[in-house]
Parts: sequence; structure tokens; C-alpha cells
Amino acid sequence: MIYRRILILICFIVSSASVIGQETDYGPGYQTIMMNNPAFTGSNGAGIMRLSYLNFYPGNNYNFHSVYFSYDSYFPSIHGGAGFYLADDYLGGIINDIRGGLSYSYFLQADKNFFINAGLSASIYHRGFDFGKAILPDQIDPLGGISGTSGEMLANTGRTVFDIGTGFLFISGRMFGGFSITHLAEPDLSGTGSANERLKRKFLLHLTGDFDLNKRYHMKVWPLTLVVLQDNFLSAGAGAVLESKYISGNAILLVNNNKNMDIQTGFSLKTGKVAVYYNYRFNIKSGNTLMPFSLLHQTGLAFSLNNVEKRIRVKTIKLPEM
Repeated sequence: MIYRRILILICFIVSSASVIGQETDYGPGYQTIMMNNPAFTGSNGAGIMRLSYLNFYPGNNYNFHSVYFSYDSYFPSIHGGAGFYLADDYLGGIINDIRGGLSYSYFLQADKNFFINAGLSASIYHRGFDFGKAILPDQIDPLGGISGTSGEMLANTGRTVFDIGTGFLFISGRMFGGFSITHLAEPDLSGTGSANERLKRKFLLHLTGDFDLNKRYHMKVWPLTLVVLQDNFLSAGAGAVLESKYISGNAILLVNNNKNMDIQTGFSLKTGKVAVYYNYRFNIKSGNTLMPFSLLHQTGLAFSLNNVEKRIRVKTIKLPEM
């Protein structure tokens, strides 16, 4: 196989289609929401451990993968939630982004039936490079073969930066929503000092409702919507989760200002303290010819490890299983 690895230039071009601005887009799911809005930390009450695996552009040999791990819980002694997350984005065998952060959320009862969670996160972001197996343009001969060593030498030196984020979660009756800003520090992942290379601030606005359809069969519907803005990239989505006692299904329509329209569907199975979930996103309308039909597969597990004591008066929420 001549093209054992993607050309480094193609890698950067194609990877931009799978990210929001300059980072990997994990999508609208609530299994990774703590990384995007720290106000959700501990909002379930019970300690939850979450593991996710994402495969971007499956079937195209682009070799884009991500893994995510987190734990968060409510702690009465700090009157709020605390947790941590770790994520590793492996992009084409060339770029490796490792992120790890701590989150805290303070729980406040503003009125009889109105609650506010205020969250803050601090994280470390490391971007590493491995150009050892990359094929550069000057290695390709006119007949399509690959020559020997490239005349261009690329350093494998990585860079580690500090980042912070903040967010709010508002809970009233059966509705909850939030607003968050991540990358407040706008870290420079390139080390060049150029403003264009800084990780731009990301703004997230989201709203979800929880409505009973049939209490006897534990049937619920969760309509949801979200808007994301990072630099000049704007994305919006709307959909719903249909849930019963042991199984749920979801569908959400996503559009962005790059003229892309995607649909994400999925399901989850829950028994006791363990939930298994799967999501699949595909493109139905593209603003460029690089966008494949299949955008990502996501699968994962969520474990409830402990419960909040019943005597503790705190407002917690149940998140949609998606």
C-alpha cells in the first residue's frame, strides 16, 4: 500500500473537519459534559465514573481516535461537586493531545425551586508530535511512489500549557440549562506567540427538559438544544432523548456555519448502577468534498459508585442517557 500514512498536509486539512475550531469535538453528549461545562460536576449527586471511546471518520483509515475518562460526585463538606477528567486524542498518528483537569461546582439554592451551580475547572493540555512515520510532499515522486528521506526536518518537540474554564448550571422544575466558557487562558499550543495559534475561547449554551410520558412504564422525553461558538466557528443542534427504565434512544440534528448538516443517533442500556451507551454521527449535507458520510462512532460505560445521603438537602439532576 503506497499511502500507508496520510500526508501531513492532508492530515491537518481533514482533521479540521472533525473539530470545533482547534480541538477535537466530542459532540453534544452528556457523558463528556464536565469537560465543557464544569458546573455539571457532581450534579448527578451519586459518584459517576465515565469511560468513552470515539473513532472519527471510521472506514477511511484516517486513524483519529479519542478516549475519555472522568469521575465526579457531590461532597457535602464542600457544598458542591468535585471531579477530574483525562482525555487523549490521537490524530492520524502524528498529533497526540492529552488533557487532564480538575473541576469544582458550588451548589446554591437561589429560590424555593430555583438552583444555580457555579463551576470552575483547571487543566493541563499537552500537544505532542511524532513525525517519524509522516510522508511529506517532497517524498512523493511524479509516479506516485514514495522516495527516501525528506529534505525537511520536523521536530517532535511537544508543548504543555495551562488552561481554565468556568460555567453555570440553572435548574428550575423540570428544566435545566447552562452557559460556559472554556479556554479562558487562550493557551498557545504552538509556542510561537502568534495570536492565530492560540486555542480560542469556546462558548457553550445549552437547555434541556425532563417530561414524563407514561409514569407507569417510566417513559420520559428530554428535548434538548445547544449552541457552540469558538472563534469564527458556529454550531447549533436540537433533538430529543426518549427514555424508559432500562433503555433509551436519542437523535439530534447538528448544523454549522461551514454549511454542514449532521445527524447523531444513539441508544443506551441501563441496569442497576451500570449504563452502556453508543452514538453514531453521520453527515447528510456537506459544505466541502472532504467530509465523509460517517463522522464518528462513540461507545462507553458509566458506573454509579456511591450515593448521596438522603438527609443531605441538595438539588441533583438526572442527565439524559446520551
